[in-house]
Amino acid sequence: MLCCMPGLAFVPALLVSWSSAAFIISYVIAVLAGHVEPLVPYISDTGTKPPESGVFGFMINISALLAAITMYIRYLLIEKQNESSHFVRSSCNMFTLCMGLMGCTGMGIVATFQELAVPSVHDIGALVAFGSGVVYITLQSIISYKSCPRWNTYLVCHIRMAISVISCIAFITMIVFASKISMTKIDWTPGEKDYTYHFMSAICEWTVAFGFIFFFLTFIRDFQRFSLRISTEIHED
Repeated sequence: MLCCMPGLAFVPALLVSWSSAAFIISYVIAVLAGHVEPLVPYISDTGTKPPESGVFGFMINISALLAAITMYIRYLLIEKQNESSHFVRSSCNMFTLCMGLMGCTGMGIVATFQELAVPSVHDIGALVAFGSGVVYITLQSIISYKSCPRWNTYLVCHIRMAISVISCIAFITMIVFASKISMTKIDWTPGEKDYTYHFMSAICEWTVAFGFIFFFLTFIRDFQRFSLRISTEIHED
């Protein structure tokens, strides 16, 4: 199905499908192994213990790479569109790309350094991934509005901005609730101390994560219009 998509639409489609599978597969394995409770664990909790830790680390690192590729192509598309429309400064487009790549780096840190093994590094990576990701999709939403109506419909822009606002609110709320948790553990059960804070922050974390997935899903139609051409020139002395 991905190969039948016109242009470069297969790139964000692959990112969305692979990332969704990464979250779901590691969650299912962790729950079946009895390592986490089925009711809304942290995403990182589903990739802390083997065997799910290997699956989580591998798939999230691939997701980070696919996200970086998608963001770079998106940067090139905006640069190309901007040649005729001049709707955004090139420096703004570059800054947006840099924020996105920072988020991808954070994803790589989260995948490499497990939550219980190196908690401080893991938490920094998660903060960078989610924080930079929220800034990236918000800037992309603003750029989308600036490119209307030639390159985007207002409906798509409204959807992107709605996802950005929800993700931003969820990210801030996640930090607030997570800061109130006094212990680091993965086997949470209802009724114990700090469970409510854990539950609410975990819901917000999943909201932000799938907010990113749904946002990249909106790129598919834009990517259908474009294809990359690689030309090789040989010069003789």
